[in-house]
Amino acid sequence: MSSKLWFRVGVISALLWGVSGETPVRAQRQEPAPSQLENVGIAERLDESLPLQLRFRDERGRDVALGEFFQDRPVVLSLTYSDCPMLCHLQLDGLVRSLQDVRLTPGSDFEIVNVSIDPGETSERAMLTKRKHVEAYGRPESAAGWHFLTGSDEHIKELAKAVGFRYQFVPEREEYAHAAAIMIATPAGQLSRYLYGVNYPPQTLRLALVEAGQGKIGSTVDQILLFCFHYDATSGRYAPVAFRIMQLGGSLTLIALLLGLIPYWLKRPGNDSSRQDRRLAKRDPETTVLEEKEDLAEVAVQ
Repeated sequence: MSSKLWFRVGVISALLWGVSGETPVRAQRQEPAPSQLENVGIAERLDESLPLQLRFRDERGRDVALGEFFQDRPVVLSLTYSDCPMLCHLQLDGLVRSLQDVRLTPGSDFEIVNVSIDPGETSERAMLTKRKHVEAYGRPESAAGWHFLTGSDEHIKELAKAVGFRYQFVPEREEYAHAAAIMIATPAGQLSRYLYGVNYPPQTLRLALVEAGQGKIGSTVDQILLFCFHYDATSGRYAPVAFRIMQLGGSLTLIALLLGLIPYWLKRPGNDSSRQDRRLAKRDPETTVLEEKEDLAEVAVQ
């Protein structure tokens, strides 16, 4: 195996979960990171606002503001580049696989915005990358919800700084060293969640989108799941919260009891309909027969 390939494998292994101490890791490193990765990693900026005024070029070459993609739907934001030898493709392929099992669709339920960290990447190259992944996704009607942006080095770095995405160019390899992660943002452009690696559990991705959507997407079941689960940054998944589950169970039990008691309350002696029934039952039978005969006589006359 060539030294260049060994380098790539080592870099990918180190960057799948991020190499800085500021990102969630699942195992402690036994060796120091390569020198090329010393300034690479992710520092989460949860709840902070994105610089939506930054301008980029979309895959069609149009000049666009980042804010154009943040309207009324949550956004999946990623920073990759098309000429990446391996990691970026693994990341986007993993996103596609996860989305195939998520019953939410780009363009109608959320947006996907991928910004290239390579200022030399062209719109034409970005378009090819978009077509590849939209085709792999298998829902051509969602193409309008995928956006692959390129831009100036200045604006790329400003966006990367805003999301805490630290990367660097490795001249001897002519590659960018970077971590693998996607960010979930609210329609207003606030960072809501970070998902690391190249595989994203569909339920985790769906709940992250529903959470960021602030009630605008997802089903009632999704909202209940968000009530019962919280995001565990260590495991990278939504984990159950015992107290909330007990709260929900208690509420459902109370509702069931109330529904069961309604018929009893309606039949209680103090109920108006019950009193009316008792008054009718206590009336003199002869009086009742006489009234019925009078009613029949009136009908006959009419």
